[in-house]
Amino acid sequence: MNVMLSAKVRYRIYIASFLLMAFTSHYTHAIEAIQPSSKAANHHAALNISSGEWPPFLSESLPHKGVVAHLITDIFAQANIKVNFTFLPWPRAYHDTINDKYAATAVWMFEQQRAEDYFYSEPVLNERFVFFYHKQRPFDWQNLNDLKGLLLGGGLAYSYGEEFDKALQAGLFDMSRVSTTEQNFKRLAMGRIDAFAEEKSVGYHILAGQLPTIKNAIVHHPRPLLINKSFVMFPKNNPLSEQRLEIFNQQLLKFKQSGRYQAYFDALDNGAYQPTNSALAD
Repeated sequence: MNVMLSAKVRYRIYIASFLLMAFTSHYTHAIEAIQPSSKAANHHAALNISSGEWPPFLSESLPHKGVVAHLITDIFAQANIKVNFTFLPWPRAYHDTINDKYAATAVWMFEQQRAEDYFYSEPVLNERFVFFYHKQRPFDWQNLNDLKGLLLGGGLAYSYGEEFDKALQAGLFDMSRVSTTEQNFKRLAMGRIDAFAEEKSVGYHILAGQLPTIKNAIVHHPRPLLINKSFVMFPKNNPLSEQRLEIFNQQLLKFKQSGRYQAYFDALDNGAYQPTNSALAD
């Protein structure tokens, strides 16, 4: 049916249509203001991080790629940032990250020379080097003088701290060095050395995974010889690194304050990151 509308009715329809269009436009802009744009979401969609093999902290073969990789992944996840780890020889991880192939590299001890190329995060890991010894040959120490006359095992060309190195050079004790931690554990089991220092979690990971026949005979002394801090490094030549560093540090602090940070390392002590164990629940 063809109906002719009066000028007054047509005017009212025009005004209503105009107001509806204006409201719709305003609502659309309001939604865009409170939701990140697709471009911003893609900007933080994923970070590629380089690393080297260092079980149980970092390894392609472990649940969650090791406890430190798990921690770093979950820290970024709290900021809605996905992380992908690529495992490389350590020197290549360092140089490829500087050359803009990766957003960050993890984890490294502090060295002043590295600070020329990288921003350091807040400490992610406290490495505790302790003396391992055989249960049947009691061992105790409170200061370096207590090591007098002992034959200690060690790694090739490895420093166990300035004071320790000076005492060794002065002849307070002797050291026999080999290339692997496994060799030192075997020598300890056979009584060829009195004790040797290794990072506590690394030592027990190797005992459980590679030397199960002697693991129950080996214990560690609770007093640490050395505590090293390790960090995520963000390349200074990447314009986004300072922003990513700030995000990571903020979330890491929250994890530490809430107690969630320690839960990862408690799980490590309970065997959650051994290859034969199921992965730690998310």
